Amino acid sequence: MAGPTAAERGERRREASGPPPVRRRFRRRHLRLIVILAVALVFLGSGAFWLLYGSDLARVERVSVSGTRVLTPGEVRGVADVPVGDQLIAVDTDAIASRLREELPRIDTVDVVRSWPHEIELNITERTPVLVVEKDGEFTEIDREGIRYATVSRAPKSVPRLELNTRRSGATAASLRRFGEGGLVREAVRVAREVPDAVARTTRSVKVRSYDDISLELADGRTVAWGSGENGTTKGRALSALLKAAPEARHFDVSVPTAPASSGS
Repeated sequence: MAGPTAAERGERRREASGPPPVRRRFRRRHLRLIVILAVALVFLGSGAFWLLYGSDLARVERVSVSGTRVLTPGEVRGVADVPVGDQLIAVDTDAIASRLREELPRIDTVDVVRSWPHEIELNITERTPVLVVEKDGEFTEIDREGIRYATVSRAPKSVPRLELNTRRSGATAASLRRFGEGGLVREAVRVAREVPDAVARTTRSVKVRSYDDISLELADGRTVAWGSGENGTTKGRALSALLKAAPEARHFDVSVPTAPASSGS
């Protein structure tokens, strides 16, 4: 058998001697580039860490408040207790939001935002009263979820009063046993939310005798038998139609919305 040719022997010598010089130089440059990038990332990371946690360039200097209506910005700032002077990145925004919701129940939602480089923003949404309950000359506000969240000395304008029958007999007693006072309040709120806007503006009170015996008293003395909070949208449409058809009537009944009725003049 013939031995390897001269060309084959040369190729084997080149393979044994390693990669050609050009390839070796490329690998060395690639390695240097990786080392340089790694060092740069370390310095950049250290610089960013120092900027956020060690420098005076990103500390809390201002606390702004937006969205308040009854509360004052000063009240909100006082309860928020934002650590002015601390690093902005280190401020516990969740703890601030929890503190505001717990200590100021008038707040429905709050968004605590870092506004770089020096500000914390407190964006507030307050609860809106749907009904109020009067007791001893004071008024407790109730929102659309049935939550009693604040007591004030003056009733808010154009908010109906809730009159809850607390007699422990008949249908009232049965409703209280089954739904509890809180359940009846939520049903009254449900009714108040479904009343047509034109009627809501003139509603003086929402009276609850039982779960399915809720009525409205309007500012001009007219009354509306609403029934339960079920089928509220349909009842609202029926009431609007009755008011147009019988503007002189004094009493309206939409408890059965498929057979609404009016009476008196």
